[in-house]
Amino acid sequence: MARERPWPVILLPGAILPANLAYAALLAELGSDVNAHAKELEMYAGVVIPPPGYSLETEVEGIARVADKAGFDTFHLVGYSGGGASSLAFASRQPDRLRSLALMEPAWAGRDGLTPQEAAVYDRIWGIPAMAPDARMPAFIEAQLEPGVEPPPPPSGPPPPWMPSRLAAIGGFLAAFDAFEFDWDALRRFERPVYFELGGRSNPDYFARLAARLAAVFADFTVDRFEDRHHFDPPHRVEPVRLAAALRSLWARAESG
Repeated sequence: MARERPWPVILLPGAILPANLAYAALLAELGSDVNAHAKELEMYAGVVIPPPGYSLETEVEGIARVADKAGFDTFHLVGYSGGGASSLAFASRQPDRLRSLALMEPAWAGRDGLTPQEAAVYDRIWGIPAMAPDARMPAFIEAQLEPGVEPPPPPSGPPPPWMPSRLAAIGGFLAAFDAFEFDWDALRRFERPVYFELGGRSNPDYFARLAARLAAVFADFTVDRFEDRHHFDPPHRVEPVRLAAALRSLWARAESG
């Protein structure tokens, strides 16, 4: 039975797939009682990549603008990878607007408590913009997988028209991550439920340690481990039924509390 009022939800994708492609399977599972807006990252809003003056504050402002346009005073925020980092930034700046926060392997969570293992992975990723264009994506993928996990095969056919902008954006995202100062006091005061999706085959030196850091910050924090998934075959594309059920449970708990 449909809810009387649909859940207000904003979903942010990662740095590669456009939002409509990234979330098509999940949106189909969530159904009509979710008023969901799959929002493209502000990095790709203009012709120049990255846009002049781009920062994570730009993403925060973009989320607020979409929420305002949708008529959401408060809402549930879901973010994957670069969109997860942007969602965490929004929680740091405008926590009172969030009913819940779902982070799916966020690409960055600041340097507060950063472990040496995380730093080593991040340093590998920082070297990618200096590589030849055809080497960037393989290096980007490999750094985020558990050692020994085979990367997904490249798609057949010519690259999609949006792929060059994605390769150009990597350095811009990294610079924005490094420059952003999270308000950790605001995050520690955040009492709404926080959900963290973790792939069992993603690089544990990065994502599992990042989850452990955030578990020590948030008052209500749940890790949901998808053993067979990794950062590049994420649940919102490959296991949308299970993820949709987990998100619905999160939202119901948030609104019952």
